[in-house]
Amino acid sequence: MTTAAESLILTERRGGVLVVRFNRPDRLNAWTNALEDEYFDVLESADVDPEVRAIVVTGAGRGFCAGADMGDLAAASDATDEQISRPRPRHLPLTIRKPMIAAVNGAAAGLGFVEAMYCDIRFASPDAAFLTSFARRGLVAEYGLSWLLPRVVGHGRAADLLLSGRRVDGEEAARIGLVEHLVPAEELVERAIAYAMDLAESCSPQSMATIKSQLALDAERSFTESVGHADTLMRASFRGADIAEGVASFTHRRPPVFAPLSHKEI
Repeated sequence: MTTAAESLILTERRGGVLVVRFNRPDRLNAWTNALEDEYFDVLESADVDPEVRAIVVTGAGRGFCAGADMGDLAAASDATDEQISRPRPRHLPLTIRKPMIAAVNGAAAGLGFVEAMYCDIRFASPDAAFLTSFARRGLVAEYGLSWLLPRVVGHGRAADLLLSGRRVDGEEAARIGLVEHLVPAEELVERAIAYAMDLAESCSPQSMATIKSQLALDAERSFTESVGHADTLMRASFRGADIAEGVASFTHRRPPVFAPLSHKEI
C-alpha cells in the first residue's frame, strides 16, 4: 500500500482489485489539479496492468470528495483559458476499460459527485451525502453531468439535483437509482471490494470491457443499431477463448481462468 505522507492518492492491491483512495482527509479530499494528475496516472496505469481487473475508488477519512478546493475555485475567475485547460480530459475515468466501483463515504459534492458518477457502480452508506453544488456556487453542470445524470436517474430527478444542489443522503440516493448498493458505513469499503473481487475472479475482462463499451455507445444509438452491433460482437465472442473457458469452468464446477485484457482497443 502506498503510504507516503505527500501522496494525494493511496493505492492498495487486493488480488485482482486495485483500491484507490483520494488522500486529502483534512480537506475532505477536495479536488486539486495535483490530485487529479495523480489519480489519472493511477487509472491509466491500472488500465494497462494485466493484473488489475477491477478498481474500487473511495476517500480517506470522513469524505469521498468534497468537490473543488475552494482556494482553487476562488482563483478561477482570474484564470485564463489556457490555465483552466488540463492536459487530459476530466472525463478520463469514463475511458477506463475495467470496471470502476465507487465506495462513497461521506460527502461527494461538485467534482466529487462527478467522479462518483464516472464510476460504473456505486456503493454508499446511509450517511453518505451527494450534492451537485454547482448552482449554489454560480457554476453550471460541469464535465458532461447534464448528459450523464439524466441517463442514470431520469430527466426530472436530474433537474432536481442540478438546479437545487440540495443534499441527498445515501438512502434517498439508493431510492432514486443514484446508488446501486446501500450498505452500513462500517462495511462500505469491504463490501465494495468484495463485489469487485467477484468481478475480478469470475468475469471475463474482455467481456466486461466490451460491455462497458456497448453501454457507452448504445446511449446514443437506436435499438436496431444496438442489436446489429451486439450480433457482430457475439459472433466474434463465439470464436474467442473466453467462451470455451466460461463453459468449461461451469461444467467442471471450478473457478474460471480468463486471460487478461489485451492492450488492443475495444
